Amino acid sequence: MTVLAIVAGTLCAGIGSVWLAAALSFGLLARYTQHMLSLSAGALLATAFMHLLPEAFESGVEPHDLFVVLLVGLVFFFLLDKAELWHHGHEHGEAAQLPEHDLGHQHGHDHGHDHAHPIHSPVTGSWAVLAGDSVHCFGDGVLIASAFMADLRLGVIAALAVLAHEVPHHMGDLMVLRAGASNKRMALVKVSLAGAVTTLGGLLGYWLVAQLEDALPYFLVVASASFMYVALADLIPQLQKRLSAAQTAAQIAWLLAGVGLVTAVSALAHGSH
Repeated sequence: MTVLAIVAGTLCAGIGSVWLAAALSFGLLARYTQHMLSLSAGALLATAFMHLLPEAFESGVEPHDLFVVLLVGLVFFFLLDKAELWHHGHEHGEAAQLPEHDLGHQHGHDHGHDHAHPIHSPVTGSWAVLAGDSVHCFGDGVLIASAFMADLRLGVIAALAVLAHEVPHHMGDLMVLRAGASNKRMALVKVSLAGAVTTLGGLLGYWLVAQLEDALPYFLVVASASFMYVALADLIPQLQKRLSAAQTAAQIAWLLAGVGLVTAVSALAHGSH
């Protein structure tokens, strides 16, 4: 039962996020991009602070040890961000850049990075993007499996949070692939295959956590660090723009909607569990 739940959750998060990103990137829901960022930030923060961390701290592990893991996790994701930015800067440093308005709006990549890359030669960076995307999705699968191993309700919430934060990430990937290929369908297929790697990570995570059951609280804290970093370092800064009062109120409303959505899903999953 747990394995089936992990497969379903990882497929939903991995493939579902790609298709939602495609709907946003290719114009169907383009006007809701900022709302999705706010919703994602709220969902990630609620998942980390209201579910993953409490579950880890209720395990009986020394709180000091869990806080150390949380700190190390945040620093690790910061360094991962730096490495990714350095890689892209090195890879594209000599590429000719088009005016900013030709790039379209900026999207998150790999934990919501600012993704206003230059449009360059047809093949530059596309396979690097897919390789990085696959590794990232694999890690997401392990985190989702860890949550499902702790509690079915927690797994559903984690899968939802991963889906939310992967949307801006995949929007950036689709943008880069579309710059090097005229076929939107092929770009969607490639990113969907990378998203499917989430399920492989989930299956390995199931085996890994089953072998290291005592380490489950630490896995949950690492997942929390990931969600907190994405929300606070990547998504929320993209929302810090000078807006009208009505637009600011909409941002806050969508952020609170993300918190409410996670709470509602938690209540439903808990009831069915």
